[in-house]
Amino acid sequence: MTPAGHRRLILTRHAKSSWDDPAMEDKRRPLNPRGQTAARELGDFLASRGLEPEEVLCSSALRTRETWEGVASAVIETRPEVHLIDALYQATPETLLAELRKATASTVMLIAHNPGIGEFAASLPSRPIYDPDFRKYPTCATLIVDFQIEDWRDVAPGQGSLLDFFTPSTRGK
Repeated sequence: MTPAGHRRLILTRHAKSSWDDPAMEDKRRPLNPRGQTAARELGDFLASRGLEPEEVLCSSALRTRETWEGVASAVIETRPEVHLIDALYQATPETLLAELRKATASTVMLIAHNPGIGEFAASLPSRPIYDPDFRKYPTCATLIVDFQIEDWRDVAPGQGSLLDFFTPSTRGK
């Protein structure tokens, strides 16, 4: 739970997806084994820090849904409301912000795609993040940022305070 007057965002790029079938429609690509492991690792990371979302805004693509399923397998304390949102598929930072402003819970997880999510993540903190992985926003990268606002409708770029930044240890394996 976040204190009154605070909102917390868990901003996640989907985990590594499979390219086994190059003819497959992009939106239908599943996670590969490395991605499945990374999603569970992210869930363990969030659960170990008590960073459990109360609401999930998730792109309707298969790989984002499977990323949430992997995270949810470790996040067992809460059962957040999950919204599958077509507009989050390949969304621009402006669309991501517009969808976030519709959220109602104090702690929200948003799962989407690069390049939009990486650009959106870079716009949120009040101070730059000096992490080489942050610039790339690799698969399953997750920014946890707090805002001192009463309502998500009031969120704006440059207002966030960095709480944490996660990248899976499975990256590159």
